Amino acid sequence: MNKVFLFLLCLVVFACADSSQQQTKVATTTVTSAKATTISIVPNSIDATVLDINFTPKGNYNTIKQTIKADRAYFTRLFQQNKQKAIDSASQYLYYKLINEIVPHWYGTPWDFNGHTNTPNDGEIACGYFVSTTLRHLDFKLNRYKMAQQGGLNEAITLQPKAKLKIYRNISQKELKTKLNKVYEDGIYFVGLSNHVGYILIKNKELYFLHSSYYDNKVMIEKAATSPCFQSDIYVFAEITTNRKLIQKWIQNTTIPIHH
Repeated sequence: MNKVFLFLLCLVVFACADSSQQQTKVATTTVTSAKATTISIVPNSIDATVLDINFTPKGNYNTIKQTIKADRAYFTRLFQQNKQKAIDSASQYLYYKLINEIVPHWYGTPWDFNGHTNTPNDGEIACGYFVSTTLRHLDFKLNRYKMAQQGGLNEAITLQPKAKLKIYRNISQKELKTKLNKVYEDGIYFVGLSNHVGYILIKNKELYFLHSSYYDNKVMIEKAATSPCFQSDIYVFAEITTNRKLIQKWIQNTTIPIHH
């Protein structure tokens, strides 16, 4: 293990731990109505129409999970006939299901350092558990507990080999945005920070941070550049919806080992 990797590991190993414990918890009220939830977790600076994504929970959550599990059979059959088409189609499908059907039910769920609820807006959720639980509910075959208990770097390596990760240190928000738009297309990505983890949505060259926020005490989406939780000495990115090998594992229902 080289010195650079050891340094990176030390920086991200604690994920949500240190700074979350130092934050003063702000009392929040769980909002149950769809309209109120949308207002609560989406800043005025984010336009759902421009992003072309859904912020409002729709349908029964358990039914959504069951549908995803059942739909995989179609992609499995397609994969046997046309591997490239199956992966491309599954990538679009998983993007849509995660951002438009799974995540909207989680908006407003209270954050807690020890939170690990398996049910949106019923209990509390820590940043790592938000990522691992929503991926598990998207029917990736992984252990949500073991993944959430890892540091940000190991969570990233669980999703994509270390050599494929994009790692940036001591970088301005403007420079980070420029670099990411050179190497990534629109999609959903995992990001590990020095004390936090979450998803990055890249849409029309803008970066949006989707996470269980220890600052606002809830699951929310916001522009990454202005998020207090997105400020970090290091950023570790792993592809999710653009990750062909990960998508293939989903299609084939392959177990994803947790890197630790």
